Amino acid sequence: MERNETNLTRVVTANLDEAKPAASLARDARHSRSHFFRLFRALHAEPPAAMRRRLLLERAAWSLTNSRQSVTAIALDANYNSLEAFTRAFKKAFRISPSLYRRLAPVHYQLPAPGGIHYFAPKGNQTMDLFDLFAGTDAYHTQRLLEHSLPLTDEQLDRLIPTPVQVTPWEQPERSLRELLERLVYTKEVWVAALAGGVMPEAPSAPCPAARLLERFLQADGAYRQILSDVRNRDAWGDTFVDALCEPPETFTFGGVFAHVITFNTYRRLTALDALRRLGVAIEGFGCPSEFLQPSPSASES
Repeated sequence: MERNETNLTRVVTANLDEAKPAASLARDARHSRSHFFRLFRALHAEPPAAMRRRLLLERAAWSLTNSRQSVTAIALDANYNSLEAFTRAFKKAFRISPSLYRRLAPVHYQLPAPGGIHYFAPKGNQTMDLFDLFAGTDAYHTQRLLEHSLPLTDEQLDRLIPTPVQVTPWEQPERSLRELLERLVYTKEVWVAALAGGVMPEAPSAPCPAARLLERFLQADGAYRQILSDVRNRDAWGDTFVDALCEPPETFTFGGVFAHVITFNTYRRLTALDALRRLGVAIEGFGCPSEFLQPSPSASES
């Protein structure tokens, strides 16, 4: 599956400057057109054209603060026919105009990406945003765990793991791979509701199939990262919000919530990785952020 995912991604990232038709992308990936789009959406939670537009805007944002090209030249390089069209698209994505973005020179240039694929700047000039690193690592590895769980039987998903640990005092220990994966997904769903002022999502009353868990995760993680990307963009990590889902309601900082989620999700991801291997699943890596930063699925080859 990892090889297939890399191939599907590369047909877009390796040809950013060429607007290939859908049939050509599918042919490059060695799939039928319908099968290619079905697989691509399942893996990345965004269509190929949307990913390409986002990567071009990320590249343009990087160029604005790391090159002396004119804004018009950058607009043309991003495949926009006019400066006006580029400005509208850029302002919609980054919430400020290209010229103001250049003057402010922010260190981050990556937009929210459901599948964690971003434009990576040339070596030697690349900046690193720690939110993108940790949020991207968490999303990337959780999605891989869910994808590797798809072929497993119910008996394998529900097989008891050795020495389950109670991670927090208000939650029961996760006793199986399915319970670990459900907690990873449900955690994101709950915090999205808390951050957005929504209602508490219902905890599943029956075991959730791995395919449905993957669907829920892609939806929840996209919303979660969109909310916290806005916090990052405003440099508002120390700002507080009221979590009305608590009884009684409690006040948290955005940065504290993000650190909390990353801390406990990391433990659950590594435990789930071990559980998969005990079930005989061949899965590479050990959950390190360096695996998320590998250049193969990025746009660095463009």
